[in-house]
This record gives sequence, C-alpha cells and structure tokens, in this order.
Amino acid sequence: MKDNNEEMFPIVDEEGNITGTATRGECHNGSKLLHPVVHLHVFNTKGELYLQKRPAWKDIQPGKWDTAVGGHIDLGESVEIALKREVEEELGIIDFTPEPIAHYVFESDREKELVFCFRTTYDGPICPSEELDGGKFWTLDEIRKNLDQGIFTPNFSNEFKRLNF
Repeated sequence: MKDNNEEMFPIVDEEGNITGTATRGECHNGSKLLHPVVHLHVFNTKGELYLQKRPAWKDIQPGKWDTAVGGHIDLGESVEIALKREVEEELGIIDFTPEPIAHYVFESDREKELVFCFRTTYDGPICPSEELDGGKFWTLDEIRKNLDQGIFTPNFSNEFKRLNF
C-alpha cells in the first residue's frame, strides 16, 4: 500500500477559505502549500487517549504513534463530513459526538496544514483499518513520559502539549 500522490487537495488560507488546489505530492514535497486536515482525539471514560500507529509505508512519519484519527479534507468536502469519513475509515466508528477544541496551522519541513481538532469520549469497539498499523489506549502519564523520545509524530507531540491534556 502507499499514498496516492495524485489525490487533489484544496489549498486554503488560515481561515479555511479555498484559494486553489494541488496534489498530495505537491502538498507534501516541501512546497508549504496550506491544506486542511481533521484530527480527532478519542478518550475512553477512564481518561485514556487512543493513539494509532502509522504503518511503515506512509510517506510522512512512518512507524510512529499519532493522533487517533488524522486525515485530509477532500476537495469540496466540509470539515464535519471529512471528520465523519476519516473516523469511519480509520477506526470503524460511526456513532460519536465530536467536540471542537482547536484549529491552528502546523508546519514541518515537508508540509503546512490547517488543523481542525476535535475530541470525543468513546467506549465502543474500535476496528483500525489497513490504513493503520493498529492502535491502543495510553494513559496521559504514559504519553507525557514518552514525549520527545522519537515514539510519537512531531505533530501529535506538539498538539498534545498545545492542548494541555
């Protein structure tokens, strides 16, 4: 498996207004074209946070632990529809209540994303798709102890610190 570098993404300004389009490959090649993504942090009622493990074939941060759900907003798709689609695709969850918690610009050496961040509390079944290399619930203390150890994606580490979970 590998990412489709020809997939078309919307290019946006920092308010989320579409200003153009570009391919996944163009967005991830260091161009810093701002493109929108959704993140969902899935907590259980014990207060543990579910993280996904990125598979080795991913073009960005392979093999690292990451936000439960993270995905690109497709061209012509709303934030809410993208969130529901990505959560169902990645974790098989269809019945959840997302709570918006932040939106911000994330920049790495390869890309620049406008992140729309949500959280939910969920105790039902989680069925990670073949897009992931599995996942598990972590206590917040386990996460804090492992920050900056190269285990998590920089995006997750930065967001975890930003949101003060």
